[in-house]
Amino acid sequence: MDLIDIKDRMREAGILISFNGSFSHGIVEELGTAVKKYLESAEGKPSAMMDVFSVYIEAAQNVRNYSERRLAAGADRQEMDANILVISRRDDHYEVSAGNAIDSADIQPLTERLQRLAGMDKAQMKACYKEQLRKERGPEANGAGLGLIEMARRASAPLQYRFTPTDDGGAYFSLSVVV
Repeated sequence: MDLIDIKDRMREAGILISFNGSFSHGIVEELGTAVKKYLESAEGKPSAMMDVFSVYIEAAQNVRNYSERRLAAGADRQEMDANILVISRRDDHYEVSAGNAIDSADIQPLTERLQRLAGMDKAQMKACYKEQLRKERGPEANGAGLGLIEMARRASAPLQYRFTPTDDGGAYFSLSVVV
């Protein structure tokens, strides 16, 4: 393994921070601290830096929550090592990308949510966010369902996503948010 080559490729791709592996609560916190310190030292508007940090937090929590749910359902622990989160900078934008394995049953509802968000303007997203806050959640809910909405609200372009089929019949979900 040529680490200099990997480092050079990451620099060429504009990658500032990358984490690959299992996302525990502690890892999300520690990475969050590192991301925050990096963004504080970077040149840029404070509001844009806060958007990048918020998107990072939402993306990391989504990966962690989904992974924990899959582990509880009997998923292979090795699958969690395929989780990834990357923050890159291209031109005058940051991009936060995250990826994790998902069940095939989750592809359609997730696609529908993402397509619905893509069709909304900022005011509609704000209304959707407030509506989601007021909804009652069942005992099996992982959260308030606000993560994707919050990322879409802070994004400067539509969310980009892809589902790549996996050998186990599931898929690998990749999401990129340009801020």
